[in-house]
Parts: sequence; C-alpha cells; structure tokens
Amino acid sequence: MSANLFDELITMQRKNLLNMARRIIPHLTEEDILQPNDFPELENNPVFRYEEGILSGLLSAKIAYLSKS
Repeated sequence: MSANLFDELITMQRKNLLNMARRIIPHLTEEDILQPNDFPELENNPVFRYEEGILSGLLSAKIAYLSKS
C-alpha cells in the first residue's frame, strides 16, 4: 500500500460525502461539509455521519501509514 492509494481513496470518499450531502441539501459546497454541525439536516443524519466516519478513518490510516514510513 502506498500514500498514493490513500490519496485516491480519500478523494473518492470526499466526493461520496459531498454527493450524499447534496442529496440532503443541494447547494452545499466542499467547505460546508467540513462543518456539518452548521446544518442540522447533516448533523442528525446517521448515513451522512457514517460516511463522514469512513473519511475520518481513511485520513487516520494515512497518517498512521506515513508515520511508519
């Protein structure tokens, strides 16, 4: 596994998360989903939170991988 693979996975998950958020609130930007607590519809949506957790896990895994490289 390489850092490039993590970058690809993270990019794909960010797109998934933005697409999901836009199904709930169509006008959202990439910046908006960095603060979902500003949008109760996102804050209280378990599927959005699940997808957000996957992104957080990928970011954490990349950091762990890079710290061991």
